[in-house]
Amino acid sequence: MSAGTILTVILNFRTPEMTLRAAQAALVEMAELPGEVLIIDNNSADGSYEAILKAARARGWLDGGRLRVEASPVNGGFGAGMNIGLRARLGDGRVPDFFYLLNSDAFPDPGCIKVLRDFLVEHPDAGLAGSYVYGEDGAPHCTLFRFPTIASEFEGGARTGVISRLLSHAIVPLDIPATPQRVDWTAGASLMIRRAVIEAVGGFDETFFLYFEETELCHRAARAGWSTYYVPQSTVVHIGSASTGMKNWTRTPVFWLDSRLYYFTRVHGVGYALAATLARLAGGAIYGLRRLTSGKPRADAPGFHRDLIRHHLKSLMARPRAPKLAHPLLPPSAPLSAPLSAPLSEDSE
Repeated sequence: MSAGTILTVILNFRTPEMTLRAAQAALVEMAELPGEVLIIDNNSADGSYEAILKAARARGWLDGGRLRVEASPVNGGFGAGMNIGLRARLGDGRVPDFFYLLNSDAFPDPGCIKVLRDFLVEHPDAGLAGSYVYGEDGAPHCTLFRFPTIASEFEGGARTGVISRLLSHAIVPLDIPATPQRVDWTAGASLMIRRAVIEAVGGFDETFFLYFEETELCHRAARAGWSTYYVPQSTVVHIGSASTGMKNWTRTPVFWLDSRLYYFTRVHGVGYALAATLARLAGGAIYGLRRLTSGKPRADAPGFHRDLIRHHLKSLMARPRAPKLAHPLLPPSAPLSAPLSAPLSEDSE
C-alpha cells in the first residue's frame, strides 16, 4: 500500500489539559506514520496557548518536527480554526495527502489514525472518513448521520413512534454498523479528509461559528462526487461538549440557531429553510401535546420553540448571511472548477 502523509490538526479553546492529552495520544499514533501534529489555539485568551507551548517544549514534543503549536489571532469558530490547519504545510513545505481533524477532548485508540488513512487509500471514491466514537464510560456516541431535511425536522420535533416509523427514511441519526458504511455526514471529532477534497471544494464555510459546519462540508463534497464513510474499526474516546458546554445549556445559543438556519438556507434556499422551521414547530407542538397528556419529559432546552420563532422572524428582516468559503490549497488567483458561493437548491432527502 502506498503511504500518505498526514497532518493531524487539534483545535484548542480553553481546554489546555485535554488538548495536551489529545496531542499525546495523537503523537503515539503518528509515531509510525509520515506526518506531523499541529495544535491551534483558537484565541482562547486565557493563557492556553502559552500553557500548551510550555508543556509541549518541556515534554520534548517540539523536537524533531513532529509537533507544532500555533495561535489564531481571532476566534472565528470551529471551521475557521480548522481552516488554519487546512492551510498548513508539513515542516518540509509539502502539502499533506490527508488532514486528520481531532477534537481537543478526543483521544485516539491504537490504530485509529492509520485505519482511517488506509481506508481512504483503498477506496478512491471516499473523500472523508470518520471514526467510531465512544465515551469514557464505554457508551457509544452516535456520529453518523443523514442530511437534515424538512421531514427530519418534523420527525425530530415530534419524537413520536408512529411518526418516526413513517419517516424512518429521514431520521438523521443512523444505527452504528459493524462494518464501514457510506453515510451523508459524520462528526468532526475524529475525521480524516483527503487533500483532493479540499482542493476540489474548499475548506469549511466560516459563516458557521459552531455546529452544522461538518454537515455542510460533507454536502458540498457529495455534490462534487466525494463520498463520506463511517469506519467503526477506527475508534476514539470522546468526552464531548468540553468547549461548548452543550450538555449544560439552559437556553439554545444564538450561534446554534444561526448555524441551523444558515445550513438550510445555504443548501436549499430561503423557502426551504422556512418550511424546515415550520416543520420543526409542528413536530414540537405534537410532542408538547404528549407532554400535557402523558407526562413526557422536556426534550428541548427551555424556551426552544419561542427562541426558534423569534430567531427566524428576525432573520427574515436581516441582511442574508454570505458564505465565507476558504479555499486554502489553491493560490488566490486560481480558478475554481465550480462556484462555491452559489446557494444550493436541490432536495437531499
